[in-house]
Amino acid sequence: MFDIDKALDLWRSEALRRALRIQSTVLDASREFLRSQGFIEILPVVISSITDPLTDHRVRGEIECYGFKYQITKSMIFHKQIALLAHPRIFCFSPNVRIEAVDRQNSGKHLIEFVQLDLEIKEATRDEVIALGEALFGSIVLAVKQKSKEDLEFFGRQLDIPKSPFPRITYKEAEKQFGPDFEEKLSLSSTSPIWVLDFPIESREFYDREDEARPGILVDMDLIYPEGYGEALSGGEREYLLERICDRILKKGMKPEDFSPYLEIAKRGLYPSAGFGLGIERLTRYLCGLKRIDLTRLFAKLPGQLSL
Repeated sequence: MFDIDKALDLWRSEALRRALRIQSTVLDASREFLRSQGFIEILPVVISSITDPLTDHRVRGEIECYGFKYQITKSMIFHKQIALLAHPRIFCFSPNVRIEAVDRQNSGKHLIEFVQLDLEIKEATRDEVIALGEALFGSIVLAVKQKSKEDLEFFGRQLDIPKSPFPRITYKEAEKQFGPDFEEKLSLSSTSPIWVLDFPIESREFYDREDEARPGILVDMDLIYPEGYGEALSGGEREYLLERICDRILKKGMKPEDFSPYLEIAKRGLYPSAGFGLGIERLTRYLCGLKRIDLTRLFAKLPGQLSL
């Protein structure tokens, strides 16, 4: 049952009001920075015949329309690659729906509906999008410090603009130092955002580009917040050649026919590219120093709870 009294208390809370103001500054600062870098904003895709399989590809979130089956967007990864046929630098504030396990309800960082700042750059390398991500993050923090002083004071939050380049660690090094589930421990041990590089091929999706010189290693990255706030963004270079994409789909135990529209486009030619997705609610949570992610958006949907 939907708890209306609990929801009303949240909607009327000063913490939510101030978090939303900071979030509005984040959106404005992101748009301003990316436009200054030659990006155009495209509109989001909410339903599609193809979407990101992720590791929970069995949970499809399907709807039927005009006799066709559509899936609710988990991420716009395929659409970002295709969008580069129209413009070399694109970004989008993309709504995503991912049905998380109920035991993540109290994690403080999981929602089943959230928004990513998704961007992609034609013929870019991982290092280029890492540099862009650092500059974007710095510009957002600066804007919040300048425009949201009273709100940051309300949260008792002091933000430092991290110096570039951010520290880097490989997946293998992080696993050796902190164990297989290293994200939280790495985040707690860090005093600045830190990049995790070179994920093993079995841990990610088929569209992440495998390094030809290092079989089994992906040219990708995650950015991890300090202070225990966990993952900030995820991205890397993309597979774009039809043969390599098909090979990776089969190795993941998936059916190529489930991605036939995407494969037909790849057959005709995709560009090499790189990009990432930055979670807006998680960024708001970090900037405000919040324990609860449901304080970062109206109508928040936590795993296992009925919401508006």
